[in-house]
Amino acid sequence: MKKLVLAGAMLGTSLSAFANGVVAIPDANDPIVTKFAELGVTVKHINPSPVAGLKELITDKGVLYASADGQYLMQGTLIDLNNRNNLTEQALNGVRKEGLAQYEDSMIVYKAKNEKHSITVFTDISCGYCRKLHRELDDLLEAGITVKYLAFPRGGLQGSGYADLMNVWCAKDQQEAMTAAKSGADTKVMAGCHAPVAEHYQLGQSFGISGTPAIILEDGTLIPGYQPAAALAAALEANKSS
Repeated sequence: MKKLVLAGAMLGTSLSAFANGVVAIPDANDPIVTKFAELGVTVKHINPSPVAGLKELITDKGVLYASADGQYLMQGTLIDLNNRNNLTEQALNGVRKEGLAQYEDSMIVYKAKNEKHSITVFTDISCGYCRKLHRELDDLLEAGITVKYLAFPRGGLQGSGYADLMNVWCAKDQQEAMTAAKSGADTKVMAGCHAPVAEHYQLGQSFGISGTPAIILEDGTLIPGYQPAAALAAALEANKSS
């Protein structure tokens, strides 16, 4: 029971990593590794944290903090009050960029003719605000913003939402299939379909994403939820000049 409760709670944890520029591969016999394995959590890296006595853990359930002996677990956002900096969010930006780079080849991309910026959107077919954002696709493209989609079935890896996303990603013309599905058309069942929808979903979870649309800007900043095309363009320009 403890394993299920803890694992479920950590799915919503924001991913924080590389806060100190250190990536340490843990020893298989490290007490942190062994104790977290009992909870069903794989520890990929153990790094120092800015807080004395705590280690930063990069895991398959996001980033957690633990005492060196693995007895104590802490999860949440780390903030430097002196400088008013959200250290977790700062670290997240780089992690998201690195994570997205691994899935560039499996994104459904609507490329702007005169590209100035790009956004990556975790999307679901049945999500009303995802459909609203997609209806503004032409506005985004005209503003020079390329839109890249990754799949995030809100209901998990089962049911019609997952099946619809699989069908879209397996379609011969993915862009046409995505637009049709978000217009309310039924997706065409693709026999023998093999698409990385599950991998996209797990990637989104590791970023702390729990809903759609989830929009990631070029610098790794996460915008949870729908934003109008004009607001996205303004945010991208602001990031460019900062």
